[in-house]
Amino acid sequence: MKPNIYDLRSAIEYLKTQPGEYAETDVEIDPCCEITGVYRYLGAGAAVKRPTKKGPALMFNNIKGHPDARCLIGILGSRERTANLLGTTPEEISYFLKDCAEHPIWPVEVPRSKAKQTVTHYATEEDFHILKYVPAAQATPEDCGPFITQGLCYANDPVTGESDVTIHRMCIQDKDTISFYIVPGGRHIGAFFEKACELNEPLMLSVNIGLDPAIYVGSCFEPPTTPIGYNELGVAGAIRQKPVEITDCPSIPQKCIANAEFVIEAMLLPNETIAEDSVTHTGKAMPEFPGYTGPALPKLCKMKVISVSYRENPIMQTIIGPSEEHTSLCGLPTEASIIKMIDTALPGRLKNVYVCSCGVGKLMAILQVNKRMRSDEGRQKQMALLAFAAFSELKQIILVDDDVDPFDYEDVLWAMTTRFEADKDIVTIPGIRCHPLDPSQTPEYNMLLEDVGCTCKTIFDCTVPYRLKDKFERAKFIELDPAKWFPNL
Repeated sequence: MKPNIYDLRSAIEYLKTQPGEYAETDVEIDPCCEITGVYRYLGAGAAVKRPTKKGPALMFNNIKGHPDARCLIGILGSRERTANLLGTTPEEISYFLKDCAEHPIWPVEVPRSKAKQTVTHYATEEDFHILKYVPAAQATPEDCGPFITQGLCYANDPVTGESDVTIHRMCIQDKDTISFYIVPGGRHIGAFFEKACELNEPLMLSVNIGLDPAIYVGSCFEPPTTPIGYNELGVAGAIRQKPVEITDCPSIPQKCIANAEFVIEAMLLPNETIAEDSVTHTGKAMPEFPGYTGPALPKLCKMKVISVSYRENPIMQTIIGPSEEHTSLCGLPTEASIIKMIDTALPGRLKNVYVCSCGVGKLMAILQVNKRMRSDEGRQKQMALLAFAAFSELKQIILVDDDVDPFDYEDVLWAMTTRFEADKDIVTIPGIRCHPLDPSQTPEYNMLLEDVGCTCKTIFDCTVPYRLKDKFERAKFIELDPAKWFPNL
């Protein structure tokens, strides 16, 4: 039975009914380093420095300096919890998301009177400061400031009027100024802003924080699965089988999510930039998805805040970049995109795919393939090439047979140990554009690379040659139910 979830609060109430999936505390906590410091130990997992683990979503009810707000982290902190919240299973979730992307239910506009945000503060107010109302977290002491990490940005193409949503890295610089990072060539709102700059016009947008998990997951689809002009809120609508409700912002000609916990109205200023560490000069930005603290960038887009609106007793959402939650957000839509691409070209050959935690949702994928006949030999490498095309930020792909569990690292490494010879089973594709936040993708690290964000993409073929399949059958234990002997295990 699918959960009845329609916003963040209903998702939290549902999690409260699931043993071990949610915990909260009333002990005061500082949003500067303490929230992420606690979560690092209790739930972050993935590429966070050990000791860490997967754990429940954590709610902090007593935020220092914000008596009326709460902060949530980790609601998507495991594949199992994410699947449960979306109404599917961990094994089927990527196929489910593929179907949702193929059959979107587009958002609907509702009157402003239906918006849940009941309080609005304007930047023109004398004592306005965004941090007075928005408890943005700072992850580590060396970060250049507090970041909004779960802000879903809604904007329109200034030429065509088409709308889109994406999540961006945003650092609060002063009372009404935020730096705004757009991965080069990687986001639709980036394309919108380029057009706005050519017209010398600001790009009006809303930053929506505290949302139904389906909206966050759906928003992380990328081209070619969701090309420019495809509003990913349609994926969230398909997940819930009802449209996402959007409404007018209080003071700018833009839309926002009607039931968001926070809505920041803002504009990206054309042809103006700001240093990401303009206040602290630390040289460091924040912990990014590969597991390292990224450098503060010297020239980012400058965003001016116009107003902040929020619900009564609002819930702030934040995330740790190299965490399992990031794997869920980015990895699951990527899996769906890979399945769509491969099934279109080579139907029936792909059994499953895992964009794994060690690649934190972007850099590595494990493809479970099915060689059904001799002529399928070689198609596994073709499938890897299709996966690279489906998601340009993939760096490494491991291919395994259908008797290997792609979600079990021990099983995958067993396949690499017993079904892989490096001199014949590695395929390298040098000089390919990938992701600038991986510190190994630089000419400084590899002199053969032309630019930051280029890499040598690699395929590790850990599948058995079809002609030798009968020599690589795994030991055939009998199938039975062990509960007869050990019912408590």
